[in-house]
Amino acid sequence: MIVALVIGAMVLTAILGVYARANRAAEAVLTRIDSPSLGADVLQLIVEDLDCLLGAGTDATIEIRNGFDKGFVRAQLVLRRTLKNDKNEDVTVEEIMWRGGYDYEGSVPGLILYRSQEGIAVGDKLLDPQRESWEKNYPLVPVCRGVTFFRIEVPKDDGFVDRWSGTSLPPGVKVSLSFAEPYETVRGTYDVLDHEKMTRMIAVDRTRKIKFTMPDAGQAVTDETQTDETQTDETQTDETEKDEIADEQAPAKTGRDR
Repeated sequence: MIVALVIGAMVLTAILGVYARANRAAEAVLTRIDSPSLGADVLQLIVEDLDCLLGAGTDATIEIRNGFDKGFVRAQLVLRRTLKNDKNEDVTVEEIMWRGGYDYEGSVPGLILYRSQEGIAVGDKLLDPQRESWEKNYPLVPVCRGVTFFRIEVPKDDGFVDRWSGTSLPPGVKVSLSFAEPYETVRGTYDVLDHEKMTRMIAVDRTRKIKFTMPDAGQAVTDETQTDETQTDETQTDETEKDEIADEQAPAKTGRDR
């Protein structure tokens, strides 16, 4: 009986190991299939929030912060729209926040992407007293899980900055998202290969005037003049070289004539 139990335990352990590997492989395949469409949907939601909030004609602000949570790159985006009341005080009409947080309950290490929406008359006041206490204290709603990279940046000069605050709006927002398998860096954090990141550049103000640097007419004339002078110098140099060659050949011809 002991021998039979040992053999049965070994067979059961092998079967469970094969099942676990097959389950992980199936989950990886499903994640790889679903992640492109899911990532595109999430990026589109962020685009719609930016369009709705900033196109309302009121005072709007954007706050962006990036950091790490258990080694994973995560970002926080706060879109806030305000109005002046009768006392000339700022009143928050609507506030939308996107935030990534570590998934403590997931089977695979990663982040959960949350979204919250608060402000004046966001929910139905008739149903507000019926809400549970945890719903009032935790406005963040999970959008998706399994995120391994979430970064939001703002273009500035020739690069990007990972923080933005204040009353002025950035020219655009760069959102990077990935569900791919991460790798550990030398600093102990996690990163994802660039070709496995889904990136979208979002214009904050589409009607802004873009300044293009064009050369002045005087500068163009100067450049043409310098070009003509250079060509003239080259022509003079060629003529001088021809005269020197002619002078060198002149004595030889004279001797032959004699």
